[in-house]
Amino acid sequence: MAETPLHAEESWRSAHPGHWLRLALARFDARVMECMAQHPGVPLGLSNLAARGQISAAHIHITRHLPVAGARLTDLAAAAGMSKQAMGTLVNQCEAWGMVRREGHLGDARAKRVVLTEAGLAWLSAYQEAVAQAEAELRSAVGNEVATVIALGLEAYSGA
Repeated sequence: MAETPLHAEESWRSAHPGHWLRLALARFDARVMECMAQHPGVPLGLSNLAARGQISAAHIHITRHLPVAGARLTDLAAAAGMSKQAMGTLVNQCEAWGMVRREGHLGDARAKRVVLTEAGLAWLSAYQEAVAQAEAELRSAVGNEVATVIALGLEAYSGA
């Protein structure tokens, strides 16, 4: 069986949609964190953590997926597409920062619910504004029509 020759031109490795999506996501998330670090509604401790890069994209899974009413750790991990152990580590960190707390689950005495604290709710509100700001900047950079096509295309491609 003949081996497939390697392409002399290797630009294909970084000239595909997956590469551009990764770079765009990194830029978008970095801008959101920059807005979070500067937001007057974010508690000072969380603002400092965001400014120093201590709050990562992984921690944002909690921000994106934890309902205001709270959730069991297993449900939160499933919503974020993470293992229960990985989500537990993130919840422990966010709990130490005062963003979330664990409390008893009403329907299951053995289970705990993860809920946002007052600081966590302030963080969530600022996150909503930061995402809107980053999206507005995206629209400004590429135009409303292109941004709409990007959003619709990504939604369709993701299967959401």
